[in-house]
Amino acid sequence: MTTFQVPQRMNYADVAPDVFKAVLALDTAARKGLDPVLLELVQIRASQINRCAYCIDYHTSDARKGGETEARIYQLSAWQESSLFTEKERAALALTEAVTLLPQGVPDAVYDEAARHFPEPELARLIALVFTVNTWNRMNVATRKTPGTL
Repeated sequence: MTTFQVPQRMNYADVAPDVFKAVLALDTAARKGLDPVLLELVQIRASQINRCAYCIDYHTSDARKGGETEARIYQLSAWQESSLFTEKERAALALTEAVTLLPQGVPDAVYDEAARHFPEPELARLIALVFTVNTWNRMNVATRKTPGTL
């Protein structure tokens, strides 16, 4: 099998280290107090939507290291049809999709269901996690960062 290597356009950490460090600090703050398994599910799902190969690779690897099952990782792109996710995870994934896609804002029903499962401080961090992973996705897709690149 021949693989195609997409050339990386730039290394963001090298050319804009202050921006990179600021996003890293936001990422660190967003993660505080959130369930590590949920963190990875949210980051994988947003990365799937945004087609960020680097982030999908990175977060599925971290999910596996954290004990996530292969079945749940495989079914994540079809979580609505899967019985493997809890109500709380489903609420987080629905919110992830709404915040990532923003088709017409975040519907009240999606927000209210997430608020039912997450206390407000945790919900704020979940929302921050979603917009942070979207920032990483956009940085990596725009610069063509792919698995195996630094």
